[in-house]
Amino acid sequence: MDPDDGIAPPAGDVALTIGDLGERTGLSPAVLRMWETRHGFPVPRRLASGHRRYTEADVDLVRQVLRRKEAGVRLEIAIAEAQASQAPSTPSIFAGLRRKHPTLATHRLRKSTLIALSWAIEDECCAVAETPVLFGAFQRGDFYAPSAPRWTELARVARSAIVFADHWDGSAADAVGPIRATLAEDAPLRREWAVVCDAVDSTACLSAWELPGQTDVPDRQRIFEAVWTVDPVAVRDAARVAAHLAASAGVLAAQELVAELADAPAPRVSADPGVTALFNRVVAYVDRLS
Repeated sequence: MDPDDGIAPPAGDVALTIGDLGERTGLSPAVLRMWETRHGFPVPRRLASGHRRYTEADVDLVRQVLRRKEAGVRLEIAIAEAQASQAPSTPSIFAGLRRKHPTLATHRLRKSTLIALSWAIEDECCAVAETPVLFGAFQRGDFYAPSAPRWTELARVARSAIVFADHWDGSAADAVGPIRATLAEDAPLRREWAVVCDAVDSTACLSAWELPGQTDVPDRQRIFEAVWTVDPVAVRDAARVAAHLAASAGVLAAQELVAELADAPAPRVSADPGVTALFNRVVAYVDRLS
């Protein structure tokens, strides 16, 4: 247990402070913080207190960057290479967001509400975002079918669009529309609903996992635990997990996205926290009245 926080690290994880990481790698905490601010690396696990914690894997990645720098590679390229070589720490978009951004509010929502929120994000992305990277998780291929026309249109304006489901019908090889990634039988994403829009000028992410024990509940009344955010850093974290999952599912185009999304998002003003809080209240009321 860390005496500063009173919170035990996860089982099997070595909780290193930023000072520990500095001692192990020869870098000062100030340099590590600068790297995180400018390049989104190394990525700490944030405790509820806000303190950074790192693992042995982080030590190895920082040392890898330093070796590449000594070989004459520019810092930003060395960091991108290290991050691209790193497998996602979780095969779940929802779990990844909750772990890296524990302050995100969670809400239990009906699937009907999730669909409405997804449409809002998709519409805004299509109208505002310039050549976004898009990911959608639909659990099952038949759940995706009603959204196929929307995502075909989204794919027209996106730099890349990838959707996940457990299976696809014979139209999976269509030349138009998003790339379709098939989830393995044991993939946690089979229980999740997600929409991720990552662009320079507009970011948004909705992620939710289905609560167990709802086999007899009508489809649109099923309950999910959901988070949403427009914070560019959190959205980029969700996009990174999705890109790794797509690459693991055999999507060749996702390999380039893994390297591209390793960079920190372009600096821009995040949405006012008050906007997020207000929207959370609106969503809760809409869900109760639906």
